[in-house]
Amino acid sequence: MKPELSVVIPVYNEESGLAKLFARLYPALDKLGISYEVLFVNDGSRDRSAAILSEQFRLRPDVTRVILFNGNYGQHMAILAGFQATRGDITVTLDADLQNPPEEIGHLVTKVREGYDYVGSIRRERQDVAWRTVASRVMNRLRERITRIKMTDQGNMLRAYGRNVIDLINQCSEVNTFIPALAYTFSRRPTEIIVEHEERAAGESKYSLYSLIRLNFDLITGFSLVPLQMFSMLGIGLSFVSAALFVVLLARRFLFGAEVEGVFTLFAITFFLLGVVLFGIGLVGEYVGRIYQQVRGRPRFVIQAILEEGAAVEPAHIVEPVNGTKG
Repeated sequence: MKPELSVVIPVYNEESGLAKLFARLYPALDKLGISYEVLFVNDGSRDRSAAILSEQFRLRPDVTRVILFNGNYGQHMAILAGFQATRGDITVTLDADLQNPPEEIGHLVTKVREGYDYVGSIRRERQDVAWRTVASRVMNRLRERITRIKMTDQGNMLRAYGRNVIDLINQCSEVNTFIPALAYTFSRRPTEIIVEHEERAAGESKYSLYSLIRLNFDLITGFSLVPLQMFSMLGIGLSFVSAALFVVLLARRFLFGAEVEGVFTLFAITFFLLGVVLFGIGLVGEYVGRIYQQVRGRPRFVIQAILEEGAAVEPAHIVEPVNGTKG
């Protein structure tokens, strides 16, 4: 029977918090009074997460499905694997750390029933450390100005998607992507709601500062050419500044003769321009690297096994080679 609601939950080293998740998730979904399925995607966890998920499948095989990766491919690849397996008309993504209460799922479902095909969420009071909150706000504004994608709280994965959006996302084959932004571009009628936010039930965040910077850089370069265009404008501006500086230095040479004390200023200017050039090379390299990853045709993820009712455990197999070829 086709469920009305699919809940996709990526899992990576969450053994200490899964029991608490189960204790709140299933009662919250049962209270909705609709048919549902829960898809857990184990993203190559090195702890006992896979074993705990397998046990939960045996306890609730009627509404539980488990996808096991053979390695760690990242949160967004895990969600994409879940999207490809969903059967519901409404799909909700939820982190396994319980920072987003499962009880909020019903509010997202209600908005989708009102006609919205993409429902984002905004954390009412973030329970993160100060630097994560500040960095998130800065990157949100920068990303919105560059990509024109309006998401108030891009780091919150509690979101609901209509079937039409899920089907369009499943047609994409990008190796690097950011699912909320991709969904926003496909949505005909998006909206956002405010949800509660809690402290992690157990463990610690899997995103380091570097990971967050990397994620936002991928988002900006993956959805816009503005960085390249801005750098071209910067190059033009620096050319005019350099020409003006040359005229000034030439005039001072004729008026005051050779000025040795200006050498250190020229050194500073040279190092500044060198930094700009290296940054530009890195920016171009980012776009070239994305093209390289795309055209070499390697699979985005590999599924080791799938646990679902009425089906045997599937052996490891490659999923979705990009451009239809294996790397």
